[in-house]
Amino acid sequence: MVRLITHNLLACHVKNCTSNNFPLAFKDLGDTSLPAEQPDMIDDEFLQKLHHVLLEIHVEEGSMVCPNCNHVYPISNGIPNMLLAEHEIG
Repeated sequence: MVRLITHNLLACHVKNCTSNNFPLAFKDLGDTSLPAEQPDMIDDEFLQKLHHVLLEIHVEEGSMVCPNCNHVYPISNGIPNMLLAEHEIG
């Protein structure tokens, strides 16, 4: 199972994708408990929501996208497919 906190170890390895290839962005998680922008005042409620998102959400289905080359890494049954096609290997 992919957790948001452990996905921070993953980076894009597509050929010529060497800058801004980390972190991969999740697409369509369906969780809207955190605001899009960090609030000015960090309170207990925000920290509880952050803890929930980072440590308690298990991503079973979805995808991760490289912010540099937009390569999509699908997630199926909680396992990210990080394999690249032969023409993408550098």
